[in-house]
Amino acid sequence: MSDAKISRTLYEQDILLWLEDTVAKLKAQDFAHLDIEHLIEEVEALGTSQKKELLSRLVILLEHLLKRIYIPSPNNCRGWERTIRTQRVELQLLLDAAPSLVTRWEASFEKAWRIALKTVCREYPTIAFPVTWPYGQAPEEILDRDFWLVP
Repeated sequence: MSDAKISRTLYEQDILLWLEDTVAKLKAQDFAHLDIEHLIEEVEALGTSQKKELLSRLVILLEHLLKRIYIPSPNNCRGWERTIRTQRVELQLLLDAAPSLVTRWEASFEKAWRIALKTVCREYPTIAFPVTWPYGQAPEEILDRDFWLVP
């Protein structure tokens, strides 16, 4: 049985073991025995995962910003602010790890805005949320500004 066939089997049986084997082969520059097909798949998935995480965290952040800014519920403010802080930290860590995601910020923000707005409008049908985000969308502003404190 060829090394590639063994690696594919290993990939299907235990992805962590496959990953360790792949890393060892890369470090040893044993390129001839790499499972290239699955390696490409995993590298592509990593990029997809980071893009998806950016979108997902922006959706959660925007949902909670909308709630904190527009819903008059002092009992919930602390929880919303905690979620806002958590998502901001996680987004900053993500951007630090993959700075090129900043180039996807605007498109991700627009999509996240539509999803977040739809969600909060369903949860709070009596609240008049803005149709468009009324503040700046730059990462620095979204990650730092407490919009509920600004008149």
